[in-house]
Amino acid sequence: MEPVASSQQFPRSRGPEPVLITEAQPSMAEQHAARKKRYALTMGIRVVFIVLAASFYQVVWLMLICAVLGTVLPWIAVIMANDRPPKKKLHVNRYDARPDRVLESRPARIIEG
Repeated sequence: MEPVASSQQFPRSRGPEPVLITEAQPSMAEQHAARKKRYALTMGIRVVFIVLAASFYQVVWLMLICAVLGTVLPWIAVIMANDRPPKKKLHVNRYDARPDRVLESRPARIIEG
């Protein structure tokens, strides 16, 4: 009797991710994760500006710039986190009444009864 080859004997090498062959949008979970990451990054930058404002208390104009940026960034972070990527404009294949595709017109026969 001959040995039967199994998938355990010859494992297939798989790539890390399948190749994307469509123009599908990222899933909602991926979009949400990207928005959370962008929000956390923006809020981290805000903390840096607040610390800079506190450390530049002797240079008033620099302290004010950092304080304003630290105050405005939460609003910007929320706007960016609630925004989703723009939808792609798709070309819709609609019927085009070209002359070579129009049915011929014949005189209508009227049957009187």
